[in-house]
Amino acid sequence: MDTHEPKSWPANLASDLCYLRGQKPLYEYLRDYASLTPEKTAIVWYGREISYWELNDLSERFAAFLKNQGLAKGDRVALFLSNCPQYFIAHYGIQKSGGVVCPCSPLFKEWELEYQLKDAQAKFIVAADNLYDIVLKVLPRTGIEQVILTNYGDLLPSKATIDLPEEICRDKLSVPGATDLLTALDNTEAARQAADITLEDIALMVYTSGTTGQPKGAMLTHQNALFKAAATAQSNQIKREEIILSVAPLYHIAGMLMGLNCTIYANATTVLLHRFDPAAVLQGIDRYRCTWWYSVAPMNVYVMQAPNALQYDLSSLKINAATSFGINLTSELAGEWEKFTGGCKLYEGAYGLSETHTGDTFMPVRAIKYGTQGIPTYETKIHILDPETGEKKARGEMGEIVLKNPGVFKGYWRRPEDTGRTLRNGWLHTGDMGYLDEEGYLVFCGRFKEMIKVSGYSVFPEEVEAMLIRHEAIAQVAVAGVDDPQKGEVIKAFVVLKPGHSEHIKAQEIMEWAKQRMSPYKSPRLVEFRDSLPSTGAGKVLRRLLKEQ
Repeated sequence: MDTHEPKSWPANLASDLCYLRGQKPLYEYLRDYASLTPEKTAIVWYGREISYWELNDLSERFAAFLKNQGLAKGDRVALFLSNCPQYFIAHYGIQKSGGVVCPCSPLFKEWELEYQLKDAQAKFIVAADNLYDIVLKVLPRTGIEQVILTNYGDLLPSKATIDLPEEICRDKLSVPGATDLLTALDNTEAARQAADITLEDIALMVYTSGTTGQPKGAMLTHQNALFKAAATAQSNQIKREEIILSVAPLYHIAGMLMGLNCTIYANATTVLLHRFDPAAVLQGIDRYRCTWWYSVAPMNVYVMQAPNALQYDLSSLKINAATSFGINLTSELAGEWEKFTGGCKLYEGAYGLSETHTGDTFMPVRAIKYGTQGIPTYETKIHILDPETGEKKARGEMGEIVLKNPGVFKGYWRRPEDTGRTLRNGWLHTGDMGYLDEEGYLVFCGRFKEMIKVSGYSVFPEEVEAMLIRHEAIAQVAVAGVDDPQKGEVIKAFVVLKPGHSEHIKAQEIMEWAKQRMSPYKSPRLVEFRDSLPSTGAGKVLRRLLKEQ
């Protein structure tokens, strides 16, 4: 499908992508705004306001520090911390120095961190001091030459304006042999680095399972990051006046795009939260008049259910793009949210992958279609191919989603064979199944490798979950296939019940309810109740772990 199909492209949106300050790395946008709007607030951190000038100055200092410590162009620097202003400082400082940002989930345990540090051949690590114990355990088995620690409380205000999470109020650790980030910044003179960086240089390496096997480092360029920030900002009409509530993890590609890169690209302001908390979300929107929020659908439910939620004024919030992790974003949920906020539109944000810096589609706000992921963004082509023959599928027919745009990565780090399977003639073969409807909207159906085969029928977990979540007692659900001698596989549902239902609802009742509402081969034959479901830091349920368990 070619971009800008007349049936679906919004009439109120420019047909060509226009870069606000030309095509150059995003850190150059930060430098520009530090000169043009030095006093403008870039980040609000629980009441501490960090201006564009200060953010640029601190990231320049960090870039100079890294160069002084021997960092060479292309060296990988790991970031092992949750949301905080230091993440912005380190991210852009690394890129200004010519280094490559390698985010590591702060949820990692020892073996996960060790694998990523060794595979990336990282030389430096910037970590939260409360994670130092994990770093210390893996250091002898990695190539890390220098550990840089920071405390989440380092940049907090003397008096918070939003409720503080307990974990960011812990005492600062002093660790012999490790460098304190703020001390390093204080002792380093800000000097613009001449790193001979081009848009085609690697800026970011995000680890992903891709379509097969062990996690792999997806190599993304400065061009990839710039293109997706520009396309996302323009298609969603994110302007410099926006106050963006940033809750999604910055180490996750979607949180990075929406909260970090789009903020800097658009010269906007981000109200940054360390993690999701319903009360903090309500306080942040109310106090700072936030206009734009990227969430995952369960967050919206939890916010509406928060004690005293109705006492907050959320009328400033005009756009809420969300992702259907955990529960599906339906028109009913969107209607409840619009009423709750006094007019905010809630819709599916985008389809995308780590390998494309995400955001390959967007939802036209004037033509929202629930149950879809929107239409291809700027300079993007999406085809649906038969996974067996490679033939292009017609509209409405399901197959593998393949796409092409300037956001597509360079390949997997030190994995030429995996790169060759995934990236063919500039087209990314996603391993995702879906279809394009008659108006060109993309419908994502599921991962090909998560597809369940029941008596020869193909069943996608998302389809079954979308039906089960309609049950009045179910708060969250995930399904997986389990082996069966007669049918090959059958459906097992892992269910988290809403409060007050655990003593009254039985597994058999849910199975009978499902039988009446979906094809026999799609209805679950097994139901297991759980207090919670395993998920990533971004809220995506890990069906793989459920299946393994």
